[in-house]
Amino acid sequence: MTLLQSRPGPPLQLRLARDLTRAIKRGHPWVYTKALRQLPPAMPGAQAVLLDNKKGREIGRGFYDPHSPLALRICATEPGETLNEHWAQKRLERALALRRMLFDGRTTGFRLFNGEGDGLPGLIADVYGDVAVLQLDGAGPAGFWDATGIAGWLAQALALRCVYERGERGRSEGKSLVGDIPAAPVVFLENGVRFAVDIVRGQKTGFFLDQRDNRQKIRELAAGRRVLNLFGYTGGFSVYAGLGGASQVTTVDIAAPALAAAQANWELNGLPSTGHEIVAADAFEFLAGAAASQRLWDLVVVDPPSFASSKAAVPKAIAAYQKLIAAAAAVTRPDGLLAAASCSSHVGLEAFLNACEEGISLARRRATVLHLGGQPADHPTPLALPEFRYLKFVLMRVE
Repeated sequence: MTLLQSRPGPPLQLRLARDLTRAIKRGHPWVYTKALRQLPPAMPGAQAVLLDNKKGREIGRGFYDPHSPLALRICATEPGETLNEHWAQKRLERALALRRMLFDGRTTGFRLFNGEGDGLPGLIADVYGDVAVLQLDGAGPAGFWDATGIAGWLAQALALRCVYERGERGRSEGKSLVGDIPAAPVVFLENGVRFAVDIVRGQKTGFFLDQRDNRQKIRELAAGRRVLNLFGYTGGFSVYAGLGGASQVTTVDIAAPALAAAQANWELNGLPSTGHEIVAADAFEFLAGAAASQRLWDLVVVDPPSFASSKAAVPKAIAAYQKLIAAAAAVTRPDGLLAAASCSSHVGLEAFLNACEEGISLARRRATVLHLGGQPADHPTPLALPEFRYLKFVLMRVE
């Protein structure tokens, strides 16, 4: 099986327009179009050698997409390192070795390949029991990696019955690369908790694996508390709260199918149906109604979708976070807990903490930060690429 797309001829040569050598050598793998002297025509995914802006010395190798703002993704910076099948195999095996170190049989749902964080730019693979979901981040990665070959490698290395490739959002349908698409949701374990995932119709690859550690934190704090889970999706935080001994859990999401899955996940773990309330509603409208009727919860979890798809959207995103956190604080019992998350990569931790502070102030409350969380270890990020550390999780006690 092949892991890389076969391309005839030598790699392209690209030259920097300014001095980025130090950043690239330290591990920053992204070169944007404006940082290159020229953009020669080529197929997305073509291999390229990057030369510095002064003496034309090679500083790295990667793959190129002249049609993307992110024109070059660096794969290697060591002298003489060639991007071939042997290189790719070593990178895949290194990623697998890390997950084998991290997880035992109590967790069978995890991210196996986290793109640049594993030295595999643009390549994502999530494992759910004996099924994996593969995703390529754009035309460049799709033209560089051989998805079919990688699926075969995955199936062999992990004894999988199916490897499904998700299509580009809104552009193409997904397809099975190995085995038959499961007819029913796939059941997997996370810290011993059972979840069922729809790999075809679910968001992202079907489940938000990146909140694993933060869900566990909620479980540790839920005993005897009334818990509200906003933007609850398929009930990850809700199930953990229920297993942690919450007296009552309310899950709010605008999508009825997600709520049905949340209830199914609740029952999959043997929790009593009477302890779980599901509400199909817009989170902002629900909070306004709850405040008007003076409903309060002991622990409120706010995990919205990304509010900032670009840098230009950041000001509106900050305003939305402030409004949401203010509304959530208004239904948090005095000395109760409020957990707020952001998956917007363009909103950094400091900016999100400021949004939390402003939101709490708008609610005329005060809060203490108890815990800061982020991505788990199966979502590694290059130290030199802070843009890759997108997830923020702030746990506060609200006075």
